[in-house]
Amino acid sequence: MKKRKIIYIVIGITSIVLIYSFLDKKINDMTNVEQILTNEIESGKSPSVQYYIFDSENIIKSFQLGYADISKQRQTDRNTTYNAFSVTKTFTALAVMQLAECGKIDLNKPIIDYLSDFQYGTEITIKQLLNHTAGIPNPIPLSWIHLDSEQNSFDRNQFFKPVFDKNNKIKSKPDEKFSYSNLGYIILGQLIESVSGKTYEEYVFEFIIQKLPISPADLTFTISDNENHAIGYHKKMSFSNLMLGFFIDKSKFMEKAEGKWRPFKTFYVNGAPYGGLIGKPTAFITYIQELLKENNALISNEYKQLLFQENKNTRMCLSWFAGELEGNKYFAHAGGGGGYYCEIRIYPDIKIGSVIFFNRTGMSDERFLDKLDKIYIKE
Repeated sequence: MKKRKIIYIVIGITSIVLIYSFLDKKINDMTNVEQILTNEIESGKSPSVQYYIFDSENIIKSFQLGYADISKQRQTDRNTTYNAFSVTKTFTALAVMQLAECGKIDLNKPIIDYLSDFQYGTEITIKQLLNHTAGIPNPIPLSWIHLDSEQNSFDRNQFFKPVFDKNNKIKSKPDEKFSYSNLGYIILGQLIESVSGKTYEEYVFEFIIQKLPISPADLTFTISDNENHAIGYHKKMSFSNLMLGFFIDKSKFMEKAEGKWRPFKTFYVNGAPYGGLIGKPTAFITYIQELLKENNALISNEYKQLLFQENKNTRMCLSWFAGELEGNKYFAHAGGGGGYYCEIRIYPDIKIGSVIFFNRTGMSDERFLDKLDKIYIKE
């Protein structure tokens, strides 16, 4: 009996130690995430940030800090919307895959079979446009924006016609190498419109956004509530602020500086198919959660596999970039431009996703999620 009691006591003490060790680790992990993100705000690297890591049903960790509007001292929260820029490309690719699944297009056929005025030759396929191996030019798109007051009169096709005419030669042969192109996704937007008979925005809203359990105002191509939209900011004392003047009329698109930050006026991206979505981070969570599900409402498993199939030479899927963190494969896309930067990510094997949103300018894929996700994801 005494030996049995001693064994029970040892087991009990061991269990308590393990539990406290586990909880202590989780607390430290949480602190590390909060420290990293708090430092981003307190050191003046961004006015605000929102970060989430989640599975297909639940949010595992969320963090929101900073100002969505500095002048009004308005804190960011779950109702705050951000410009998502190039994350939109994943929606464009999904729309194209839906049309392929319906038999309305063939991914391996030349785009000219569907758009007779396509000016880059007869060999470039839809798939090559999707994975950025078509060789389409990519002039810097910073100036491709218009003010909220110009939205009703803006004509996308009229704007991009002279852009295509000026950049009318391919940079490399089809399927020769990876060459990121926003113009390639304008062409895919035109394909969606031509095949579906709807505007690009109408198609995405009806066949993607409306299929998600979110409010239409949570994810749109226009700002539905200015009071809940994050103002986009650019660091005043920076080399990039000086360079910005070469691409946009800062007196037209920006307000006077507020401390160390200069805010953008409300604007829209001229090319909705490559960068027009605006929404709450939680809406993008819902989008990724749907894609994590075995049987989702957006696309069949067969075509989802095609969507995330890597090009052997570039590690690029159909709009998604492939990578690896702590031994776990992921698919990701960043979105950045004047005033905003974000990343979305899917870890298909462990059924986890993550997103991060800032209201400060981002010009390249920073892979910021690597710093945070690795705290929760172990090999």
